[in-house]
Amino acid sequence: SNSFCTLLRIEMFRRTVATRCAAAAAAGLCFDLTPEQREIQQAAHKFAADVVKPAAPKYDQTMEYPQDIFKQAWELGFVNMHVPESCGGIGASCMDGVIVQEEISWACSGISTAIEANSLAQAPVLVAGTDAQKKKYLGRCTEAPIQAAYCVTEPTAGSDVAGLKTTAKKEGDKWVINGSKMWITNGGVANWFFVLAKSEGGFVGFIVDGDTPGITRGKKEINMGQRCSDTRGIQFDNVVVPEENMLGKVGDGFKIAMKAFDFTRPPVAIGAVGVARRAMEEARDYAKERKTMGKAIAEHQAVAFMIADMVTGIEAARLLTYKAATEIDAGRRNTYWASIAKQFAADHCNKCTTDAIQVFGGNGFNTGYPVEKLYRDSKIFQIYEGTSQIQRLIISRHVFDSK
Repeated sequence: SNSFCTLLRIEMFRRTVATRCAAAAAAGLCFDLTPEQREIQQAAHKFAADVVKPAAPKYDQTMEYPQDIFKQAWELGFVNMHVPESCGGIGASCMDGVIVQEEISWACSGISTAIEANSLAQAPVLVAGTDAQKKKYLGRCTEAPIQAAYCVTEPTAGSDVAGLKTTAKKEGDKWVINGSKMWITNGGVANWFFVLAKSEGGFVGFIVDGDTPGITRGKKEINMGQRCSDTRGIQFDNVVVPEENMLGKVGDGFKIAMKAFDFTRPPVAIGAVGVARRAMEEARDYAKERKTMGKAIAEHQAVAFMIADMVTGIEAARLLTYKAATEIDAGRRNTYWASIAKQFAADHCNKCTTDAIQVFGGNGFNTGYPVEKLYRDSKIFQIYEGTSQIQRLIISRHVFDSK
């Protein structure tokens, strides 16, 4: 644990931005991970293979929140990776985060979503928080293995975020929040929430402590896939929040909430890559063992070509995600690349899991084999953090608006 965290700190802080830029300019375009990133990848895969993968079927069946695995991931430095050093974190880049996220998602995307939800909640604080807000709420996440949640979606406002109805009314030096949120990941376990509400002066973003009077956490939703991820509705009834917990200024809330996606969509995209890769590997291994017509089905071109198509899309999706991550790490706006990566990876992941079941045949339709879980887990990638259709809207607008 300590050695791994030390390794991460070395990777994050040993080399300055200037040194990295100089090295990149000298080497030209490079598709290799650094030696340090390879070490991070190997450590993440070992954790995924030894701890997450064996536990995944149990958590899928019981639908319990994976608190024990979350705690182990937190101890290893795989949670809250992007919290800056000034708040007790390691200040990992977006690129470093996606490397870890692919490996954990390969083992179980329900568990990886439970872990990554912290980063989504933290992103608005990283984007717009004051030093005091960052130290208090990001620091809290590094001091103990607690969860946070991003509270934006509502029963009638998903893709149409601008149509949300939760209100925030200024009363003296405090704000009073009323409304309902829905499909909130980590909703039942969050220590604090990022909440987007509408005021007379425009959208406002707040950090809201989970134990504030007036907050009611709904029942755990039973979802098709990623079943151990805690998803609930959250009700806010006259929830009083101090002025000091407002992020930015009145009217900035929508921009803050959307800007967070630039940092969090690459991890979601790579989660889809991890699931697709696992589906491909399961299908590949099964195709080498299963025999029909006197030979392994891998020797039938119809099956072999399905695996080839899986691999091609996985490699492309990974590179698109790396591009999105490196763009934001370089300080450039990555909205266009993040949407391309998320849309392509999500859609391809769904194709891979569907085809993996086809390779398994009747066995693939049975719960005794792993691909049916992968199939159920994959669908949400086309829905959460912006549907595949919303990603296409963002991409097409960029294409037509660019000169």
